Amino acid sequence: MQRTAFKMKLKPGFANEYQKRHNEIWPELTQLIKDAGIHDYSIFLDEETNTLFAVQKQAGKCSSQALGDSPVVKRWWAYMEDIMETNPDSSPISIPLFEIFRLD
Repeated sequence: MQRTAFKMKLKPGFANEYQKRHNEIWPELTQLIKDAGIHDYSIFLDEETNTLFAVQKQAGKCSSQALGDSPVVKRWWAYMEDIMETNPDSSPISIPLFEIFRLD
């Protein structure tokens, strides 16, 4: 099993909206993520910098950031584009983080 972490950036003033949208995450998106072998997926917010920190466990070889070819993911990206920093294809700007310490 592999763990992946990455960070993204939320536009100022959208923390509540970001949380609301994720509280109402689409069932088809949840299923796609689970079918890809991704679980124990959490996103944290640093309110001081509007930085989102995500961490997930993967039973398969891909993280949620590699599911961009899926139509449901493309719709989700378009839905989230107004509140996040994004790339030209509407995907969130996502910066991988590398684990340098772990205590089990």
